[in-house]
Amino acid sequence: MKRILAITLTSTLPFPAFAAGFERPIPQPQTEVAEFWFLIGSIALIIALAAVQILVSRR
Repeated sequence: MKRILAITLTSTLPFPAFAAGFERPIPQPQTEVAEFWFLIGSIALIIALAAVQILVSRR
């Protein structure tokens, strides 16, 4: 009984190897709204870094 189970398992295990290959996802282009908010976030980060620099330099 164990041999039959072993033969069955070893003969059915390789079947997942025939799965479809990996297809890389194609990135979508950014919209103008996303670029606008990225610009706002970048400017806010620069202002925050400048504020931290001013606060640190006063000590």
